Amino acid sequence: MDWKNLSFSYQKTHYNVRSTFSDGKWSEPELTDSEIIPMHMAATALHYGQEIFEGLKAFCGKDGKIRLFRWEENARRFRHSARGLLMEEVPEELFREAVFRVVEANRDFVPPYGSGASLYIRPLLIGTSAELGVKPSKEYLFLVFVSPVGPYFKEGFKPVDMMICREFDRAAPHGTGTFKAGGNYAAGMRAVERAHQMGYSNVIFLDAKEKNTSTNAVRPTSSG
Repeated sequence: MDWKNLSFSYQKTHYNVRSTFSDGKWSEPELTDSEIIPMHMAATALHYGQEIFEGLKAFCGKDGKIRLFRWEENARRFRHSARGLLMEEVPEELFREAVFRVVEANRDFVPPYGSGASLYIRPLLIGTSAELGVKPSKEYLFLVFVSPVGPYFKEGFKPVDMMICREFDRAAPHGTGTFKAGGNYAAGMRAVERAHQMGYSNVIFLDAKEKNTSTNAVRPTSSG
């Protein structure tokens, strides 16, 4: 693999880790090489947006050891997002076991020290039970997959041009903006696509109510 020229995109690896919540408890996490998720057509993730995710990275140090940066903070935010969308929270111990296990199972895909690349880790939680009325799912799938990636911005670790967006809103006051839900990224997709067409790397969204650039209002989009 050409480690120094990786883009920020999905690359197939050996395994992902999965655990399901049903009958009031989480199953033991299991390794699988399948990239497919079997899902009921009426799953709440598909109809009512019960889907959250995280993004963190593993790096290979100069000493050859693999390290993760503040995974506990990702676990904490994951639980915060789950509470916000009325989803079953993933305990920190389960989050840790799944993340560490999937990294170890795919250690061949951790880029070497000095390559500028990393192993991106994507924890995902989705509602899977069939519901027609608007209500929380009774069952959930927690999944963690990984992919070796290059820098998120193609410019690498250099200043990038950002477009300040006034036409579209990504998050509204008292809405879901504080949660890392897929729906928030869908809401920002039009603005991001326009920014790319205009030659910008990404978007800075303004406060949806005041349309200003106060400290609490600026919300750049991100991968993780």
